[in-house]
Amino acid sequence: MITSNAGITNIGIEGIMLISALAGVFASAFLGGPWVGLLVAILVGVICSLLIGYVSMSLKADSVLTCIAFNTMAVGGTVYFMYAVVKDKGTTLALDSGKLPSIPIPIIEEIPVLGKILSNHNILSYVSFFMVFVVYILLYKTPLGLRIRSAGKDPKALSSVGVSLLKTRYIALAISGVLGGIAGAFMSMGYVTWFSKNMTAGRGFIALAADAMGNSTPIGATMASLLFAVAEALSYGLQVTTFPPELVQMLPYMATIVGLILYSIKRNADKAK
Repeated sequence: MITSNAGITNIGIEGIMLISALAGVFASAFLGGPWVGLLVAILVGVICSLLIGYVSMSLKADSVLTCIAFNTMAVGGTVYFMYAVVKDKGTTLALDSGKLPSIPIPIIEEIPVLGKILSNHNILSYVSFFMVFVVYILLYKTPLGLRIRSAGKDPKALSSVGVSLLKTRYIALAISGVLGGIAGAFMSMGYVTWFSKNMTAGRGFIALAADAMGNSTPIGATMASLLFAVAEALSYGLQVTTFPPELVQMLPYMATIVGLILYSIKRNADKAK
């Protein structure tokens, strides 16, 4: 969402999450625990984002092809390094990489039903909701946010006041890398406690759909993300029923496609008015 506001479509977020997830596990296992792993995952996310920006913006390569190549490299590269370290092409279960803590919420955790819904989730789950407000303030209440939005809406106006368009977009990519690194760390040290081959499973692309449906706004993208999350949770619940498992596993992606179709219809209707 941040890069979209800066006039960049960061399709490489899928690969950024994947590489950060593996880097976080390695750092956690060999350098000092899950908190170190989180910091390394964030750093790797920033480096990957800036690398994509360097190739696509500074070297003038096609941004879509750059991101596709990066995502492909991420899938194969993570398997290569995983095998090089743990001699396993599937998971890093052989490593004791640890897990970021879950947080019980006093009083709320004692409430029937509601306590199970709101309490005892991984700390990064709560951080993700907090970051919605942080990003909102960043984009709409700070000079940097104004520059990022100007880079997407009117690059010439931004350049006319002496602000570097290239630098602003690099900053947006770096922020995107921070958030992508956190997402990757959650996958391998919060959602589960290991890395597995292609464990992001298209969530980076679903994030792009959430950005589009949310009209590149923090609240809108969050609501779209929650919609897709409900579809994914429903797919898990339906696996114990008689529904074909292949159909059930399609639910999050079907919801993404349907959501984008409805969004496109609404947008075209608004333009017609």
